[in-house]
Amino acid sequence: MVFSSIPFLYFFLPACLILYYAIPAGPKGIPFKNTILLIFSLVFYAFGEPVYIILLLSATFLDYICGLLMHRFGAKTWKRRMFLLLSVCVNLSVLGFFKYADFAISTVNSIFKTEIALREIPLPIGISFFTFQSMSYVIDLYRKKVLVEKNYFYYLTYVSMFPQLIAGPIVRFSVVQEELHGRSVHFSDFREGMQRFLIGLFRKVLIANQVGKLWEEISGLPAEGRTVVMAWLGAICFVLQLYFDFSAYSDMAIGLGRMLGFHFPENFNYPLLSTSITDFWRRWHISLSTWFRDYVYIPLGGNRVSVIKHLRNMLLVWFLTGMWHGAFWNYILWGLINGFFLCMEKYVWGKKMEKWPRILQRLYSLFVIHVGFVVFALENSTEMVSYLKSLFGLTGAGFVNKSVVWSLMNYGILLAIAILLALGFAEFLRRKIKTFGEKVQILWTCVGAVGKIILFLVCTGYLIGDTYNPFLYFRF
Repeated sequence: MVFSSIPFLYFFLPACLILYYAIPAGPKGIPFKNTILLIFSLVFYAFGEPVYIILLLSATFLDYICGLLMHRFGAKTWKRRMFLLLSVCVNLSVLGFFKYADFAISTVNSIFKTEIALREIPLPIGISFFTFQSMSYVIDLYRKKVLVEKNYFYYLTYVSMFPQLIAGPIVRFSVVQEELHGRSVHFSDFREGMQRFLIGLFRKVLIANQVGKLWEEISGLPAEGRTVVMAWLGAICFVLQLYFDFSAYSDMAIGLGRMLGFHFPENFNYPLLSTSITDFWRRWHISLSTWFRDYVYIPLGGNRVSVIKHLRNMLLVWFLTGMWHGAFWNYILWGLINGFFLCMEKYVWGKKMEKWPRILQRLYSLFVIHVGFVVFALENSTEMVSYLKSLFGLTGAGFVNKSVVWSLMNYGILLAIAILLALGFAEFLRRKIKTFGEKVQILWTCVGAVGKIILFLVCTGYLIGDTYNPFLYFRF
């Protein structure tokens, strides 16, 4: 996570849970539980970014005060709007300064041949996530969709909650407002939360990290040594790495939240089973796509406008989605690629696609997804173009070579397991088991418990060998 995984798993998390559960349940215990959670959340963030804890505190205090003032002037729309604009402008300005200042300077230098020095300011971890989360509260309060939070420390707990602070999912205040003021944790919550957390740990350490090694090997090859099959194998590895890396963090966040009495929203729904790019974005990073839908797309008019304006709305949203991911042109290009295919599916070939066989729909979706994520993966434009040429056999490296066979021999089993899991095989198996008799279900539960213990020990071994395991989405 922010710091090495071994201290987090064996010291930080157990200490937090022990103190948290030591406080009696019930309304009187909630303030103390929130205090424990807040302290550990701030320590968690400060451990990785001690300076930027001030930024987190300042941003949340501003939005908290703006929320109180909007509530105070509830009958005066123009004053409410003034505090909304203040909050949104300051939040976006801070996000823009830290994330996009150097991007803007380098763009100006490139266009006008100037030599303005770059700021080279370290990016606060998770700034995109906690900024969007805090902004959603103020916007929803302006729309009168949530009640004002009068306790600053409760609001700070909501924004800084360590399970989902730095890589999502983006949790709306409306989702957790009641639980901030009153919640209980039953043994079933703890058990299910722990299982979900362990599943995320397994997916991160045993799949994402290992598949990522093959992607690094393939992406580092010179163009003349990267055949078509090798290039596609690398693209598959990156998509699998990104999916298991990010969905694993979401699993861990949702599991930890459940152990603490919170119910965070799902962030992934087997996106590699998508039948279109439209379907993909209903399944991938759900909390981000719904955020842009509710706070950008719909206020612009959504699809209740002319065709030209609707196309404008879609492309603008996906331009911003690309920018949200990073201050490099490849992210913007990736966003616009998604926007283009969404527009085409809406107005050109979407209806025709629905008549295709399901397998063709999925192959089309997977093709666009993999090509798009190659653009997403490579920030250097020269490397990106070279890799895209390799995908389509334009580098003269040939179709296949012995290196592909060697890679498949070494990673084939891992890739097969990753693909089956990404396509929902585990969920299919769980549904099948439920149709069997009680004895089979009990046996399956026992086998699963033993399997989780073994996998946890294996994960521990990997973590000891490589104690720093950063998540890809930390940089966003």
